[in-house]
Amino acid sequence: MTTETSSAAATLPVINIAALVNGHASAQDRAQVAHAIGLACREHGFFYISHHGVPQALIDRLHSLSEAFFAWPEEKKMQWRMSLGGRAWRGYFKVGGELTSGLPDWKEGLYLGSELPADHALVQAKTPVHGANLFPDLEGYRDTILAYMDAVTHVGHCVMEGIALSLDLPASYFADRYTADPLVLFRIFNYPSVAVPDGMDVQWGVGEHTDYGLLTVLYQDAIGGLAVHTPQGWVDAPPLPGTFVCNIGDMLDRMTGGLYKSTPHRVKRNTSGTDRQSFPLFFDPNFEARVQRIEGLAEVPAHDDSAARWDKANVHAFSGRYGDYLLAKVSKVFPQLKDEVL
Repeated sequence: MTTETSSAAATLPVINIAALVNGHASAQDRAQVAHAIGLACREHGFFYISHHGVPQALIDRLHSLSEAFFAWPEEKKMQWRMSLGGRAWRGYFKVGGELTSGLPDWKEGLYLGSELPADHALVQAKTPVHGANLFPDLEGYRDTILAYMDAVTHVGHCVMEGIALSLDLPASYFADRYTADPLVLFRIFNYPSVAVPDGMDVQWGVGEHTDYGLLTVLYQDAIGGLAVHTPQGWVDAPPLPGTFVCNIGDMLDRMTGGLYKSTPHRVKRNTSGTDRQSFPLFFDPNFEARVQRIEGLAEVPAHDDSAARWDKANVHAFSGRYGDYLLAKVSKVFPQLKDEVL
């Protein structure tokens, strides 16, 4: 596998999704956007979206507050460490505290998700990755995080309607079966531009991986570092003003029988001299949803690509509850935390 990268400016398409966000758009306009999304999902599973409706002021506010939080001393940030979040799997992890394929990633971050009160049925049932967030004690941070999650979750619903239309399915196909109450997992990552201590085996900001669920909607700041493994090789996905990066996850690959690809990607270790931030929101099937292949799609030759995958897994062999697939993955990211809280 080559490690060289090239610019993605002419490789990953930029798709104007205004027709999906605008409730008054014509069916023809929506179909045109859906067609563009379908082509991107077939070719490399990654695309930029513009005209998404999320206010730039909200993005900027979240970036500014996150910058302030990550500037705190580590001992202060650890007051919101993930082990205090219990089964909700929420809170802060320090630089090098998250693993990909058993190796530490050179980033720190906050794990967040849909805010659920203690008396919510899923919390009462002790369902993993559901519960209350651990919001750092920074004025305005809680409200800004929740507003951002709400806005980008709406974008997720809109893009999934476009994906459904691109497959000649009703726009509500995924909402009817998987995402009426989606599992929304949100991360605020900081990639520090600091040297790796001697003796640590750290090569990447995030090592090669695919995402687990349906759709990821990513904001990245001006520093950049994301690289995507397309059929043409590794290409950079640089930040483009006014856009999010979208990519599809393992479950959409599974549902479409490989027609739409869950594409490996990674993040370079930040050596820019300035800390880098990114905000991925994972728009996933409901925890209890049972993932099945979509009936009636064009046949794609069945193949076991596990030998070439980063995790050596065959996603097309999975059958069952999405929550089980998710837990099997995230428990490898924080193996010590798994033993403490699950």
